[in-house]
Amino acid sequence: MNRYYSTTVLVGALTLAGLGSPLAAQGRTAQPRSLQAQVDELRRGQEQIQKDLAELKALLLERAARAETPAARLPPPMVSLNVYGEPFKGSPLARVAILEYSDFDCTYCATYAKEIYPLIDHAYIQAGSVKYFFRDLPGTEHPNALFKARMARCAGDQDRFWEAHDRLFKDQKPFDGPGLTQFTKDLGLDESAFKACISSDSYIEAIQRSARLANNMRINGTPAFLIGILSEDGSVLRAAKVFLGAESFDTFRKVLDELLKPAEKTAPASPKG
Repeated sequence: MNRYYSTTVLVGALTLAGLGSPLAAQGRTAQPRSLQAQVDELRRGQEQIQKDLAELKALLLERAARAETPAARLPPPMVSLNVYGEPFKGSPLARVAILEYSDFDCTYCATYAKEIYPLIDHAYIQAGSVKYFFRDLPGTEHPNALFKARMARCAGDQDRFWEAHDRLFKDQKPFDGPGLTQFTKDLGLDESAFKACISSDSYIEAIQRSARLANNMRINGTPAFLIGILSEDGSVLRAAKVFLGAESFDTFRKVLDELLKPAEKTAPASPKG
């Protein structure tokens, strides 16, 4: 039974029962009870009311806490991802990695791609200390996002993924036929091979799988980043930091610099004697 309903009914019952009220006394034919019996009944009723109100308060506080703390909707703080065989940017020897989930029609993603990513690329990726993985998470509110994700992957067949990445975030307008032709020319792609890839079902399943994996980790917005250490063979990323949103370069730098710190060497023990 609903707690509020039970409390209301109880209060109403006590009021109607009178507990000494003039309205209840009118027309009452039962033998009057002793004063002590009435006091005892009143006390029991008050105790029950207090108990029900306490339970109701605890229930409301619990619900409020759940509403104010969206922990169940946040990605886990630590997660391991299989990245075996995935394309990346950076040195194969790098053991620190960033994995980004992104949407080519997301304005926040474009801001990150144009303002923050180039700084990370220059300071860490080109320097050989960080690998960078990119996964697609096209939003359902962006009808062209899946098509653009496929454009980048098809350009990647000709080793032009990152050039396509930069071009798509630079201009987020929809593409028509002439626009696709210009896109292939700008990137130096084989036009017939690129359009054949776009006209097929290539990469649709892979992109949908990427989105499902993100949703399983409660990553429902873009851009999202997982930063951590790769296993010795580079096949598994153990993320030490997961966050949503286009964070500042300083935020990335603090996390990356901490992960890149060399392990502290234990000083050799002094010889005895």
